[in-house]
Amino acid sequence: MVHPRFHAQATPDKPAIIMAASGETLTYGMLEARANQGAHYLRSLGIKAGDCIAAWLPNGLVYVEVYWAAQRAGLFVTPVSTKLKPAEAAYIMADCQARLLVTSSAVEEVTSFLAGNRAECPQLTTIITDAATIPGFGTWSDAIAAFPETPIADESAGFHMVYSSGTTGRPKGIKQELSGAPATEPHLFAERLSRRYGITDKSVLLSPAPFYHTAPLAYANGAARLGATVVMMERFDARAALDYIERYKVSFSQMVPTMFHRMLELPQAVRDSYDLSSLNCIVHAAAPCPVPVKRAMMDWLGPIIYEYYGGSEGNGSTFITPGEWLSHPGSVGKADWGVVHICDEDGNELPAGQDGVVYFEGGWDFAYLGDPEKTRDSRNPLHPGWSALGDIGHVDGEGYLYLTDRRSYMIITGGVNVYPQEVENLLAVHPKVADVAVIGVPSETMGEEVKAVVRPRDWADAGDALAEELIAWCRDQLSHVKCPRSVDFLEALPRHETGKLYKRELRDKYWQGHGKPIG
Repeated sequence: MVHPRFHAQATPDKPAIIMAASGETLTYGMLEARANQGAHYLRSLGIKAGDCIAAWLPNGLVYVEVYWAAQRAGLFVTPVSTKLKPAEAAYIMADCQARLLVTSSAVEEVTSFLAGNRAECPQLTTIITDAATIPGFGTWSDAIAAFPETPIADESAGFHMVYSSGTTGRPKGIKQELSGAPATEPHLFAERLSRRYGITDKSVLLSPAPFYHTAPLAYANGAARLGATVVMMERFDARAALDYIERYKVSFSQMVPTMFHRMLELPQAVRDSYDLSSLNCIVHAAAPCPVPVKRAMMDWLGPIIYEYYGGSEGNGSTFITPGEWLSHPGSVGKADWGVVHICDEDGNELPAGQDGVVYFEGGWDFAYLGDPEKTRDSRNPLHPGWSALGDIGHVDGEGYLYLTDRRSYMIITGGVNVYPQEVENLLAVHPKVADVAVIGVPSETMGEEVKAVVRPRDWADAGDALAEELIAWCRDQLSHVKCPRSVDFLEALPRHETGKLYKRELRDKYWQGHGKPIG
């Protein structure tokens, strides 16, 4: 039974989604009724299978209703980040040809979008909200209320079409063709959650991240297919997360390393005050996790932290268990979806131990919507069936993958390739560093030189003395060519909730007026 409909039939009163702070609940029976009503409503607008709708929403029950209505109407659903500016949101909605937008007055920029950018999306014929506080627009609940609670006649399976983060350029839609199969068809990802993590209808999942990101969306909806209960946080807070784990007896959570940092920063007495014994599995990905941070999490919670590497493209993935990681620290695991190949810039495969571009063979085919050049650039020039996400890494003799950095972040200083992640991981564990980014900046003699941009734990420490201390710290442990030549201090680095660092914002400032293309 891998679809919410089956659980609505078997256990209609069981909570499917609980809002963590308020306790507001959507049962499986309610979800089934509202998803069916939503599907009828979408058809009444002339939105047919293969069309796209957009959700520009904060976390909430409406998000879940909209997603499952679209899923059984055979539509693409494009999540739009609530952090985007009006022009950025308009670009995505125009690019994906969204027919309907479901948004909210809680989205900071929605009023500006409606006043100044809506005209950029001529295909967007209907806009509704989840709160009747935007003049001229109604609510999702009111819009679907008059429609039947039974399935539409022409159901088929829809899917999400997410957009790449845009850290190295304008975001692009990642499109995988719809199957045209029944909405209740078997689902590979949900079945994997069941096999890999033991998620069942008895499980309780804490979802702490925004649903406009692929992983939270996929894990929560995969859990709903399996009949689990999902506890959705409105926004992440480290102490609140521990409270919810205890209160709801959470057994599983999908997190990102930034959340690990924030929980570990809580005083030991605070961490020890919560009963976390129900928690038996955390899975993470999305951003590099320094080895000492992951070790500290396992020392605290036990060997329950799993990791995977892969992208929204679905072209392949790796996976590593806690036990494997403890014997291969820093690895993201072996391929469990597709086959990993490490290749040089010309597409030739490299032997174990050598860094190169990470390609996958055998996963889902995909394309970047409206960008054949980016789609082509993601393929291996010698093996067009192999595709890459833009990461650099190597495999060891046992086939475990170790990521070195993003291809676009590589620094070439004096003809030597430097991958910033190695330096960042070292600086991240310095006791006076709260956050760090390492970038290449212009150098008349070297082309580029390595710079660290640091958020100190105590702003009073920011200055020459700490800069010298951090440079010396690196030079004691790394080849000097990899080490920062200079350190700048910021009170906050540009990061998303997922922990993803927007390096482009940092680099642009240093490269203005210089010739290096910004990737």
